[in-house]
Formats: sequence, structure tokens, C-alpha cells
Amino acid sequence: MIRNVSKTGFTAMLWLCGTMLAYSQRIELKDLSAFRNPGNSWSLAENVVADLNGENVLKATKGEGILVNQSSAKKAGSDLFTVNEYGNVAVELDYLTTKGANSGIYLQGNYEIQIDDAWGLRNATSSNNGGIYQRWDDSKPEAEKGFGGVAPRQNASKAPGLWQHIKIVFQAPQFDASGKKTQNAKVISVVLNGVTIHENVELFGATRGAAGAEKATGPLRLQGDHGSVAFRNIVITALSDIPKSDQRGGADPIYIEAASNNMIRSFVDVQPGVRSVHAISVGGPEKTAYSYDLDNGTLLQGWHGDFIDATPMWDGRGNGTSRALGSVTRFTQKPVLAISKLANAQNRWVADTAGTGFRTKGYVLDKQERPTFKYSIYGTTVTDAVKVMENGQGLNREITIDNASKDLYFLLATASNIEEVSKGLYLVDDKSYYIQLADGTAKPVIRDVNGKKEMVVAIGSKLNYTILF
Repeated sequence: MIRNVSKTGFTAMLWLCGTMLAYSQRIELKDLSAFRNPGNSWSLAENVVADLNGENVLKATKGEGILVNQSSAKKAGSDLFTVNEYGNVAVELDYLTTKGANSGIYLQGNYEIQIDDAWGLRNATSSNNGGIYQRWDDSKPEAEKGFGGVAPRQNASKAPGLWQHIKIVFQAPQFDASGKKTQNAKVISVVLNGVTIHENVELFGATRGAAGAEKATGPLRLQGDHGSVAFRNIVITALSDIPKSDQRGGADPIYIEAASNNMIRSFVDVQPGVRSVHAISVGGPEKTAYSYDLDNGTLLQGWHGDFIDATPMWDGRGNGTSRALGSVTRFTQKPVLAISKLANAQNRWVADTAGTGFRTKGYVLDKQERPTFKYSIYGTTVTDAVKVMENGQGLNREITIDNASKDLYFLLATASNIEEVSKGLYLVDDKSYYIQLADGTAKPVIRDVNGKKEMVVAIGSKLNYTILF
């Protein structure tokens, strides 16, 4: 049974699945009627852009669809509470932080999942992005006042100004008829940017900054007094039953660490039905890694967090694939040549290697055992040096051509949209990642191709740019 209902700014849907009755509400963000007495710091926008280099700077374009909180030290914002209250609940939404910002998602107004700018942080704590915040006791000595917080399993955070996706499944505390608590609240799971960072965490009390005493139901609360932040695609699902954790068992996982620089050759699935069969994944102590397609000279993906799950590759007969363990940002939908020879910047990109003379020459290792890739194409030799930044915030890439030609172009990105936010800095694919071109780089061309945007640039003898994610 499916029934659509509109109430207080929500689009709601009831469905029956097995024994679970769930009531799902999507906050449409055409107005603020889903929230109780919103303060002046909260508004709606059509688009938001954070300043990657400026503390707590968020520019908003008037419109609807995005919930924006503008808060600063001089003019602090206020917290926002939903009109509706919930017990057992699943909360799913996107959020975007400014540089240095801090916010939070409070289940029932009392249990905080932290939001902050943790970009590039190697070891996250309970106070960092995705952490379950501490409880607090002012009667204890200063060093012991905060206690009981739970850090995320790994730092799956993205850069300020990029959309991050979180899904939380929460089990409410239970009380008897007299009001005595009979069961603690529990965070069943938190998935941040595709990575499970919490499972089955019992909450022995409300976290610091709770709205009040623990109770059976309460509103969703978005923190708004610690910096500017934006939210969208808010879906709240009231649950009559709590889904059980995945306990399928199966093979023991085979994980590969990268405490020092490390590499693995494998197949890499770029998306369902699209596979790179000659890929190499590279990681290191920065807790940032990437996968590279040797057949096309293409960067496939980058990620923050742990390195590689080789279980599908090595368990039993295996299928040759490995999987990233961190929060993946995909740079392409399919392996495609990074370099093409074009009469001008508007010509169609070369579909495959036929007629290009493409030939991989493998890679060489530097003193830190980091690879630099080499291949020949159109009668020239290409050196492609991809390096993880020391701060772990992204990748620096330098492409060198030994026989420069005016008609050689490089494909920087293919995406749903590409917007230039400052000179040489571009937001790609609905704020999925940034491309920062080095000073002196030729102006790229952003063109429309089959409903997508392509960003191409003339290489010359050298091209240097950074991918921040």
C-alpha cells in the first residue's frame, strides 16, 4: 500500500514491508513550515558555495531546495527543531560545511552525531565529523567532564563546500508506565559518504548540549550556533521495528593496509557493469588513496579512509576485483582516454585507443615508492605523476609531454555540471569534488556533450592541477 500525503512542509509516504511499518517524510524545503519557530539565521536557497580558503564563508543564492544556516562568532545562529517528533527513526540527508564550521544532528534533540570540518584529519575523535558526541558532567574534574563519546571508525569526511551524505538508524530509549527508563537508546548504524562508521552503539545517556531529559519521542534537531552549514534532501522515516544489523557471515575479510606507501593491481568496478581490467590502486599514510586505469591513463577514483578490501579478489577463486574501504569520490563513469588529438577544443573526444598509438609503459617508483605512470600516444611520451597531498586533502597531478603539440588536449572532467567558483577553481558534479588548476594553465573549455559537461584543456608541454575532495 502506498499513499502520498502532504503535511507541514513534508511529502509523506506509508509503506508496509514484511512486519515493518515505516512512515517516511521528505522535507521539501519550499518553506520552513516543517520546523518549530525557525530563527533568523535559517533560510532557504537554490544554491550555496563555501569559500574553500575562507573561514566560515557561505554564499547563498535565493530560492528553495536547500536549508541554510548563517552563523558567526559575532552573530550566532540558533538550533532548528522539527515540528514532528520521533521514536525509532532513520534519518538520511546531505550536508555541506564551511571551512572550520561545526554543527550536529541531534536525534530526539538529545543525542548528537557531530558535523564539522574534518577534511584531511588522519585520526578522528568523537568531536569530529561523524562522531557520537561526548556526554558531560560538570561535577567531575575538568579533564574528566567529557566522557562516553565514540569516534567514527575512520574519517570519511569530504572537503568544505562539498555535499556529504549521511544515513542514521536510531533506536529510541524505552520507558515503563511510571516513566522509568527500561532500555537505553542505541545508534544502530551511521553510514557517512558510503562508509559504515558506527554500528550498534548503546547510548547510556544524552550527549552534551541535550535539549532536555531523555524521553520516548523527540524532534530532529539541527545545530545552528557554531558556524554556517547547509542541508538538503532530508528524509525522516519513523520505524515501528528496528532493522537488524547485517549478519550474513561469509568469508573472513581480507583487508590491505597502507601504513606506508602501498599499491595493488586488480580489476576495479567503476560503476555497475563498467570495469577497469588494468587498474592500480595507490595508498599511503595520509589515509588518502586513488585508483588509476593503465589502459587509458585515467584517474578512476579517490578516497579518504582505509585502503583496500581484497576479499572479492583473493577469497576462493576470486573475481579479480578489489574495493576501496574509504569514502569514494568517482572522477569518471567509465575508463576513457585522458589525452586526445583534436583540431580544436570543440571536436568530439576520441572514443578509444584505436589509431592513437597508445601503449602503456608501466610506471617507475620514486624514493618514497610512489608510482609515476608512463605511456606513449600520438607519437609522444607522456609522464603522469599522481601524488597524494601531504595533508591528505586530495591529489596533485602533473602531466608532462616530451613532444609538445598544439592539438593535444586533456580531459579534466565529465560531469553533470561544472561551475567556476574563483579563478582556476572549479566545483564538479554537483559539488562532488574540486579541480584547482595551477597558475599559468591555459583557460579550459567547458562544453556540452550528450547532456553532460566536459572540461578540456590544451596541454602544451606540461599540465599541473589538483583534485580536492
